[in-house]
Amino acid sequence: MEKLKTFDYALRSTWQSVSNMYNKVAGKFDSSMATGFALLNIEPDGTPSTSLGPKMGMENTSLSRLLNTLEERNFIERKPNPKDGRGRLVYLTNLGLEKREISKKIVLEFNKSISEDLSKTEIKNFFKVIDRINTQSQK
Repeated sequence: MEKLKTFDYALRSTWQSVSNMYNKVAGKFDSSMATGFALLNIEPDGTPSTSLGPKMGMENTSLSRLLNTLEERNFIERKPNPKDGRGRLVYLTNLGLEKREISKKIVLEFNKSISEDLSKTEIKNFFKVIDRINTQSQK
């Protein structure tokens, strides 16, 4: 089977292209795609650090390293979870909120540029296929 005709190759190469594009743009703001993705997944009322890994598809070690970097850069702060003394919640700092808005703008601009190039039917079909792939991969 030709690698260009497999779903996994198409998904992987497309994701690599998107990742490279986001990192190139994020680099202009002294950031990265991983940083932006993390900032977009932290809720304003705080997010348990244990729930970030699954949301972002990251292993604990990688997530821990990313959170440490975000804390060092003053994008986040970690506080004890008032509902569970064993856990900690991650909050965005003012600087983190600013960086989150930049990340959000970049994501929305990318989505707009793709949406402008596709019909509503193509967009609907894209998400239908993605949902089907996700369902199949969870079996």
